[in-house]
Amino acid sequence: MAVSQSGSQAGAFLRDVRLSKVVWLVRDDDGSPTHLSADGTRSLPFWSTSPRAQRAAKIWGHGLRVEAMPLNTWCDRVLLDAARDGLVIGINWTGPRLVGWSLTPKEVLNRLAAAD
Repeated sequence: MAVSQSGSQAGAFLRDVRLSKVVWLVRDDDGSPTHLSADGTRSLPFWSTSPRAQRAAKIWGHGLRVEAMPLNTWCDRVLLDAARDGLVIGINWTGPRLVGWSLTPKEVLNRLAAAD
């Protein structure tokens, strides 16, 4: 069975953040960018390493900077807020158009727990 690029990126995300205990995001002074999909779902993207997030910031431009966040803070605060706000979580989006999987906050937490 072939694994999609997005699937392998998602696997890398889970592996990397479990080991490093850090999640990476891009933001400006107004916050982090979100993406609105064709079905109306809004995604909030995160990456598992600084170089991955740096590539995303470069692609999106607009003065975005890369920041690290402790995994426990991300799980306890960001994912709970995202769930409350109806957002999904983009994980390790890649490529020239920054595409990849988006999962509900609950799916992300379940996958992190299952990977331990």
